[in-house]
Amino acid sequence: MIVARLDQAQLLDRTGELADLLMDTVEDGASVGFLAPLDRTAAIAWWEERAAAVAAGRLTVWAAHEGRRVLGTVSLAFPDKPNSRHRAELVKLMVHREARGRGLGRRLLATAEDAAIGAGVTLLHLDTETDSLAERLYGSAGWTRAGVIPDFAASPAGVLRPTTIYYKYVGPTPVRTLV
Repeated sequence: MIVARLDQAQLLDRTGELADLLMDTVEDGASVGFLAPLDRTAAIAWWEERAAAVAAGRLTVWAAHEGRRVLGTVSLAFPDKPNSRHRAELVKLMVHREARGRGLGRRLLATAEDAAIGAGVTLLHLDTETDSLAERLYGSAGWTRAGVIPDFAASPAGVLRPTTIYYKYVGPTPVRTLV
């Protein structure tokens, strides 16, 4: 399986496969921002909307694929404010149901962490549904649980669920300055 960073053209070329992955993730009940059932046209449109952010460098997207089939993805979203250039948000870590249990989620997570270090990022953060399978991955990968927000997001079934916030320092230890 190949994990590769997608540029704008590659993202647009693979929107169909990425949409299929997103639909599988939502159908399986993962809270990634969408309600079920997710229409393929809407899933394709969502990925197409990400292309401008990729081109501008505000979003990096990796896809894990076997041939033309995308089996996983992860992204880093970079803030545009000068006081937050040291951090990034890990978003949309998804692994197709058929590819789970093979370490792909951990591999995608490590890919994003390594890329963050290469970009000079020292702090990553993310949110995930409380008590989800993803929580086990983040905890075992050294992420720190910062807290839980009740009723933060609706599950694909439309039920409000709590969300857990995580963070992780990556790369060299940051220098903290008190003003």
